[in-house]
Amino acid sequence: MRESTQPIPPPAELAPPAALQRDAQGYVPVRTLNGWTLPHRVQGGVKEFHLVAEEVEHEFAPGCRAKCWGYNGTTPGPTIEAVEGDRVRIFVTNALGEPTTVHWHGIDLPNGYDGVGGLNQPHIAPGETFVYEFTLKQHGTHMYHPHADEMTQMAFGMMGLFIIHPEAGEALRIDRDYAFLLHNWALRPGTFRPDPSVMQNFDLWTFNSKVFPATEHLVAGMGERIRIRIGNLSMWNHPIHLHSNPFWVTGSDGGRWPKEQWRREVTEIVGVGQMRDLEFVPTEPGDWALHCHMSHHTMNAMGHEVPNVAGVDQTGVEAEVRKMLPGYMAMGKSGMSEHAGHIEMGLQGPDNTLPMMMGAGPYGAIEMGGMFTVLKVREGIAAGDYRDPGWYRHPKNAVARRVSLDPKFGDPPRRNPYRATAANAAAPATPDTLMPSMPGMDHSQHGG
Repeated sequence: MRESTQPIPPPAELAPPAALQRDAQGYVPVRTLNGWTLPHRVQGGVKEFHLVAEEVEHEFAPGCRAKCWGYNGTTPGPTIEAVEGDRVRIFVTNALGEPTTVHWHGIDLPNGYDGVGGLNQPHIAPGETFVYEFTLKQHGTHMYHPHADEMTQMAFGMMGLFIIHPEAGEALRIDRDYAFLLHNWALRPGTFRPDPSVMQNFDLWTFNSKVFPATEHLVAGMGERIRIRIGNLSMWNHPIHLHSNPFWVTGSDGGRWPKEQWRREVTEIVGVGQMRDLEFVPTEPGDWALHCHMSHHTMNAMGHEVPNVAGVDQTGVEAEVRKMLPGYMAMGKSGMSEHAGHIEMGLQGPDNTLPMMMGAGPYGAIEMGGMFTVLKVREGIAAGDYRDPGWYRHPKNAVARRVSLDPKFGDPPRRNPYRATAANAAAPATPDTLMPSMPGMDHSQHGG
């Protein structure tokens, strides 16, 4: 492989691709939520990119920062965009304290550039720069990440998107093209580095390493064709759900599928290591939620080993704890909605820890965090305009509204087959009433 005759200039010297118009090669540039696209230069007909693996300071949302690892100053790293048929040359400089590699996830290329350290390439030692060069033989939504000390390097945020646009153009024109990666983090209260040794008990679930409400909104005009590209490099599968806008699942790592293979859905599971492309044309204006449907994945700073206090009167406990922690507030007796109220009151948590539910909307608290954002659909948005249009103003009498303050309002039908009758409530307890009989059960084993 010949070396480039000139060093790659730093990113500041390169002009980024146009964000609000079609690229010179005819495609709509991808808008990476809270992210950016890596500039490139053309050298002898080859598109040259330069990635730097390094430690970065990252903010998940205001009030929560951590020392993470990423590329070129961010996690995820910058999105690489190219076109099917392009020859690309990608320099990778290792500014970490341990060896690394880069695997080009889902991309068809010669084996020596696949990026598995020790198997098909030497590791990139600290301070070294390696070069990968190959021709793009496909189109679709792809990723890049290390194949060296993956547990640490990926847990710390080393990943990025690699988007290859079709050489012949899109069969159906795309007006707005969004992309993000799903990831999870274990950042314990008061700490400033993620824990890479966690298998399941994560406390931050992110779209492009951001939690709601720091996640960028998606903006769409009525009648535009929208594509959302989603990649999953977390430790969990995620059912991604879009409110009110049924979409077509149109592609994966393998590119845009033939139209007869498209599926109509409102929720799509994106498995670990998978990519999915969702396409739709909005038909109703408004602010529509886009989120993972795992309920714990739309919360921040989740605690997993705390007692269940639902239904428990904690008045006495609260008074005792306040003797040591004056600002302590007991909660959870009636659910966790009061958590949002405590946030509004200014109740502070541990250092460098986010509240579980911290979003705020035009009607009050949006009790969400983590993998959640908003699709803002509006009439009259100009093509290529990604500015936040603000909250949606609903037409008169087109919002769910209160009709009563009486908890006994109306006469709704109810059914409770387990409600005790007056007769059996007065009967003395027996082993049979304490433990209902089941086939094959010997009550004598339980003292009956």
